[in-house]
Amino acid sequence: MSLLRLAGLAHAGHGLPHLEQPLGVDPSFVGRTYPPTPAYDVSRTALAAFAEATGATHPACTDTAAAQALGHRDVVAPPTFAVVVAQAAEVQYVADPAAGIDFSRVVHADERFTHHRPIVAGDQLVTTLHVESVTERAGLSLVTTRCEIADGAAEPVATVRSTLAVRSAEEAVA
Repeated sequence: MSLLRLAGLAHAGHGLPHLEQPLGVDPSFVGRTYPPTPAYDVSRTALAAFAEATGATHPACTDTAAAQALGHRDVVAPPTFAVVVAQAAEVQYVADPAAGIDFSRVVHADERFTHHRPIVAGDQLVTTLHVESVTERAGLSLVTTRCEIADGAAEPVATVRSTLAVRSAEEAVA
């Protein structure tokens, strides 16, 4: 199952919907901060599905008693689960036709996580998306975003930095 589908962002059989795009990624989006997302409710079901999809086997990811024995209030997300929450915010940028990102020409280049505390079932997470850079290299636009994920008390939970490599329209045709 794709991460977009886990995040509830994909249509059956598709990634993001195909949108008419201008040529190339618009570098004027650098420095833009998007409004915080609606709260993402972290459920045990979502954590179990993600753990299964990624092969996470630690009992604290699926067994409440095991997580509580480690001092957590509920099951704990695998470390990369933060990408599901981040992608729900990134869609604001990627799906904006003015940004110039044609998702059919995107390859995921890099993902980095900084965890301020574990994500656990029952969390309500709000994400603020920042467009950090757009760099052109050899027919590719490297787009880096930063998602600041916070809990309901506005306390930091995780920071996710993601870089997408977007092929130019000319490269896609060649």
